Amino acid sequence: MPKKVLIVEDYEDTRNFMKFLIESYGYQVIEASDGIEAVDRAKQSSPDLILMDISLPMVDGLTATRVIRESNPPTELPIIAVTAFGKSYYDRAIAAGCNDLIDKPLDFDMLKPVLSQYLSV
Repeated sequence: MPKKVLIVEDYEDTRNFMKFLIESYGYQVIEASDGIEAVDRAKQSSPDLILMDISLPMVDGLTATRVIRESNPPTELPIIAVTAFGKSYYDRAIAAGCNDLIDKPLDFDMLKPVLSQYLSV
């Protein structure tokens, strides 16, 4: 069974692009368009990895990450922050519970190694 990646992204075009890329690597994709959906989908779908946009409507990605991390039982689920704000948000993302941060626009050559690193068996 393929590993599941939860994409949390409010822009549908960007989410569709990410979905296309990730599915082309052989992973199953679950989608959420805001932080509230992200928390719900993380609980319901048990993804193997989350790609979490930082700037989201309703609840931002860092807050959603904290909520997911505080869930009972705590999870070791890898959460990768995805942002157009650049590396200046790295410390904030790590403090919120993210494992790593990647920049937007997504770099094809950067995404696959990150997925492989965190989804390796």
